[in-house]
This record gives sequence, structure tokens and C-alpha cells, in this order.
Amino acid sequence: MKHEPYVKIFLMKNVKKFEKFNLTTFAVAPMLDWTDRHCRYFMRLMTKNACFYTEMITTGAILYGNKDKQLLFHPFEKPLVLQLGGNDPIALAKCAKLGQEFGYDEINLNIGCPSSRVQSGLFGACLMKTPGLVADCVKAMQDSVTIPVTVKTRTGVDDRDSLEHLFDFIDIVSQSGCQKFIIHARKAWLKGLSPKENREIPPLNYVVVNQCKAQFPSLSFTLNGGIYSVLQAKQLLLEFDGVMLGRTVMHSPYILNSVDKEIFDENSTMKSREEIVELYKIYMKEELKNQVPQRVLLRPLMGLYFGAPGAKKWREMIASKVPNWHF
Repeated sequence: MKHEPYVKIFLMKNVKKFEKFNLTTFAVAPMLDWTDRHCRYFMRLMTKNACFYTEMITTGAILYGNKDKQLLFHPFEKPLVLQLGGNDPIALAKCAKLGQEFGYDEINLNIGCPSSRVQSGLFGACLMKTPGLVADCVKAMQDSVTIPVTVKTRTGVDDRDSLEHLFDFIDIVSQSGCQKFIIHARKAWLKGLSPKENREIPPLNYVVVNQCKAQFPSLSFTLNGGIYSVLQAKQLLLEFDGVMLGRTVMHSPYILNSVDKEIFDENSTMKSREEIVELYKIYMKEELKNQVPQRVLLRPLMGLYFGAPGAKKWREMIASKVPNWHF
């Protein structure tokens, strides 16, 4: 794909920037049916420094499907983490190796998703019950790549939600080479709660994540769950190694516009919503030539004006799938 000049300049600046700042100080969570490559490109227009994650991609989808469709991304999206779902060390190792070959900066294993589809495949949050298997998976991936392999997990699952269980899980998995854990600070119920309810009903427990930091001072812990603003994230970075925002960004993506200035570099400049739209339209023009449906390209824009004057009219225009734009 042809890159616009501003993209090339952006990438050159990023090379120096990430020698100074931690890759995952501030991250946007992997969100199924949301953080696809178009959404990530759109978000990158607002922040140079935030780390993005793919949607969770299963090993089967990569190994037995169209791996290019699953793994290809625009260089502008980086830094970018590939999140994998699976429970077979060999399959995960193959996918991790492919991820590195495609240019991802990090491989992340999902040990937190409680959906019925994931449960039927015996991966995601289910794997918290088998830390030995998770360790085998991480080691196999670690042995196949030179980039970091990390784990995103919960504080517990079902009745295995004691601090002792969590410490045992982290201890066993870290011995396989995992040095960074992203912890959604809620337990997960595999039965009785939907994925949406599992993001809201189990109470948040930041104290548990703090206790993990104290117990394992040589490891890195990123906090996920219940973070609703960049200023809140900035405050939490005084306690944790990283923060990860999820649904807040989905509903109100413009908050990313202040990330660089508030967290990374106070001299950073911010763009207006109008500037962001004009830049994204350049990307849309290229993707429309590649036969990507306009409705797919418009979806990330839905919440751009959240909380601002004209938000309702903006949503109605985007929802119509036919904004009066000329490409």
C-alpha cells in the first residue's frame, strides 16, 4: 500500500521516541470486533506513543485460515502487539513466530476472556486453572521468537480467586520466561455471567495487583479495568508499570488525543477532531480502492464527538454509512 508522506515522517519520529519510553506504559486493550486494523490506524492519528493490541486471534484462524488477512497491518499502527488465543504450545509457537515475521513488537497470550466460545475451546480464562499448561505455552512461544511474550489475565477464575492462587499462577508462568503480566483487576465467572457482565459485575480489586507487584518486584505489571480517563491513568502510573484502557476508548476515542501530552511529552501537540477526520479520509481513500467496505472504515469514527456539541448529528451521519465526503 502507498504511504502518504505524513505517515513516513510519523514513523521516523517514532523510532527515537520508543528508545526513551516503555513500549506499554499506556496501552489500548484488545477488543473483539473493535480493535481491527482500521480502528488501530484511526487511533494512531491521535497518539504516537500508546501501544495497541490486535483483537484476540485464535491459533486455528491463523494456521488454517488466511494468515495474511489475520496478521497484515499498516506500519503506521506500530507499536503493535499480537494477542493470541489457544492452548496448544506447538500451535502457539508457530503463530508467535509468524507474528514476529510479520513485524509485531510483542506477542500476548489471552488468559482472561470468559466467553462461551473461548471456553468451548478450553482457552482464555479457563487456562488460569492450569498454570502449568500456560507455562508450557509461554515457553514454547518464547523459544520461537526474540520479541517479548506476555500474558493478559484476570485476578482469578470461579472459586480459584485467592491471592495464593494468583501468586502461584504468576510464579509458575514467570518461570517459563514471561516477565510482564497485564492484569484485568477482576475475577471471571465462567458460568452465570456474560462477557459483558464479567467486565462489570465482579468488583475491581487494584489492591491485589499491587500485592503482585510487591510479591514479584522483578516482574512488570500493567493494570487493566475501570480506567475511564487519561488523567486517572496518569495517576495510576505512579503505582503500576503500565495502564491499559478498553471500552472507554471504544466509546470516546478522542481521549487518546491527550495521551502523548499528559503522559509522554508535555510539549506534544494535539489535533482537532476535524484534523483527525481529514487525515483518516486519506487512509479511507486508499482502503476504498482496496475494496474495503465504507461501513467498515466508518465504524471507528462513531464516538469521535462523544461529549462534544453536535455528537448526535455526527453519530447519525456515520450510522447512515453515506457521509457527504468526496474522496
